[in-house]
Amino acid sequence: MREGATVAGHRLTGRTRRSEVGTWADAVSPDGRPSGALLFDPPAVATAGARERLVATVGADLRLQSGGPIGLLPVIDLVAARDEVWLITTRATPSVAGLMAAGRLDPGGAATVLLETAQALLAVHAAGAAHGALHAGTVVIGEDGSALLAERGLLRALRGEYASAEQDVAAWAALAGALAADCRDGHAATALRRASAAAAHGLAAARDTLLAERGAFPGMGREGLAHAAQGLSAPAFSASPAFPEPSTVAAAGSSGGEAGTLLDLPDATEGSGNVMMRFGPGVPTETTAAQIWRAGQTSAAVTATHTGRPAPRRRRRRSTAWAGTLLLAILIAAAILWLRQTPAAPLAVTDVDVKAPSKTVRCDGTADFVGIVTTNGEAGTIRYRWLRSDGRKPGGGGQQVSSGNTSVDLPLHWNVTGSGTFKGTATLRILSPTTSGKPIQDKASFAYKC
Repeated sequence: MREGATVAGHRLTGRTRRSEVGTWADAVSPDGRPSGALLFDPPAVATAGARERLVATVGADLRLQSGGPIGLLPVIDLVAARDEVWLITTRATPSVAGLMAAGRLDPGGAATVLLETAQALLAVHAAGAAHGALHAGTVVIGEDGSALLAERGLLRALRGEYASAEQDVAAWAALAGALAADCRDGHAATALRRASAAAAHGLAAARDTLLAERGAFPGMGREGLAHAAQGLSAPAFSASPAFPEPSTVAAAGSSGGEAGTLLDLPDATEGSGNVMMRFGPGVPTETTAAQIWRAGQTSAAVTATHTGRPAPRRRRRRSTAWAGTLLLAILIAAAILWLRQTPAAPLAVTDVDVKAPSKTVRCDGTADFVGIVTTNGEAGTIRYRWLRSDGRKPGGGGQQVSSGNTSVDLPLHWNVTGSGTFKGTATLRILSPTTSGKPIQDKASFAYKC
């Protein structure tokens, strides 16, 4: 790829990375800011239907971001020249996958990534949209250290598939599991696995689990992520000779060039703030999403992202300004109350103690064991198994625990028949949930004589 080629006025630097939908290139905008250019794979945009769905999806992103930052990688334009289609954004590197590959993502950074992506997905879902292809390669780090969702809806749009919130939640849990596996700090890795498991109850529960475990993540916040992103070495990217030489695509609104924008962008002098699309429907109002994003940010991750384009001017009447002030006050109060809450932690077993009969069991008697299980007092299900030294089929199952109970008794009744002497040992193994993520157990023995 020739360094210095331009797409919609954005000069390509020659540093690229592959994506599921095409190839990203680092670029520099006409005003000198870092930007990104995604060239879609030609076969993916070869049909009119694929292009129409792509335009609708990108237009929806513009609507989502028009109300303020909600955790999406800001889109600048979608342009075409001949058979090439390019998405122009603010800088789309580095990705979380790049940081992981370079060994530059510490536990605090991993927790910040998960916290911000969970909040962004909640906002996107509230607006009636979904991501559809969330993983470490589609989360990028902004210059301020913010974790931003890239390629929202693009893969599904090109394939003509439906993206659902349920798929996003499962993908977020998988991302949390991958970050836990990559984490070298055992305490932090356990906390990340808990957050992954908590996603079964929704992203809000997973987010709250991360906040409750913030003590496991020193350096949690955007500052550390920004430093890691700035220090990422060039070998994480490559100048790919297979990357096709781009056509020179006209910038939106320019008179020259062979092609231009696929979107009808709003005039900065108009007050509508709407983004009109040439093809397909868009996502409804973005207001709810923007409010959810702002209300959910924490003191460890609060910085606005910039789209690289001046926001349209809006006329505000006095009554509108008053209503906006009142709404902002309500949101601030709600955010303060939310931050002061201590989110409920998931159930965890912290200890187990097995008690056996102290007296010798006589002929055809029963040895009564009890396993005393200590928990953190939260509600949930304890999964366990009793193991006997005589090789008989073990007992076990699941025991429901209500909130407030910190001690649970799990009994075992061992019947012994016949003559002679015998020593039996019973082991109670707690399978889940445990503080270490691994089974814990205890055992005790009894004597039989007949």
